[in-house]
Amino acid sequence: MPSFSNFDLAAYLADHTKKIEQTLNKALPSKRTSPSVLHEAMRHSMFAGGKRLRPVLTLAATEACGGDIESALPLGAAVECVHTFSLIHDDLPCMDDDDLRRGVPTCHVVYGEANALLAGDALVALAFELAASHPGTERHTTGAIVGELAHTSGSRWLIGGQVLDLESEGDPSGITPARLKQIHMAKTAALLTTSLRLGAMSANATPREIEALTEFGHATGLAFQVIDDILDATQSSEKLGKTAGKDEASGKATYP
Repeated sequence: MPSFSNFDLAAYLADHTKKIEQTLNKALPSKRTSPSVLHEAMRHSMFAGGKRLRPVLTLAATEACGGDIESALPLGAAVECVHTFSLIHDDLPCMDDDDLRRGVPTCHVVYGEANALLAGDALVALAFELAASHPGTERHTTGAIVGELAHTSGSRWLIGGQVLDLESEGDPSGITPARLKQIHMAKTAALLTTSLRLGAMSANATPREIEALTEFGHATGLAFQVIDDILDATQSSEKLGKTAGKDEASGKATYP
């Protein structure tokens, strides 16, 4: 990684995003692969846009711990598959019922609810296939790497956070600051933190290095969610690439 004094953030993001895009394009089955409607739906949501923040953080954590980003690329792609799966499912009529994501119609609007549900399922399965392809390191086995992603994706964090978020709808005034932090730690900060931890594990990071990146991930994830909540309340749908004002309309508990 270049030194801070001459660091070009825009160039860094462009270069690492390009590497992630290439890895994802290779990992996802083509639209022509049967069943084509499923693979079209997966690609529709995956390549609709997005900042690729989480996989870029995976690569950055690897570099920060002295590792090679080539070995971390499948892990970055795995994180993005889990993230996109969560977006597809969050947008379903039975969840947030949204029709716009990353500036394009949501997966279920284009391909139907059943195909969108299955596209999300297929992406999370692909995520574990990618994670399992990592050979592991001296300190961090392949099993530990897969376990890290599985734990974060499950009922205690990402999926559990969605349940807590749904439970908060309709009566946000009854949610305490501690409960709100719990929701956003699970829904947002956990996967962002795991992005960093996986990158560190790929670089055979020490426990101290992983602990530092974990602390950074928790703080960054919560900051990201605060900003996202504010933007939802202050920006247009065109600016956001998703339906603006959805949180207030749904009665969600948010930082504002």
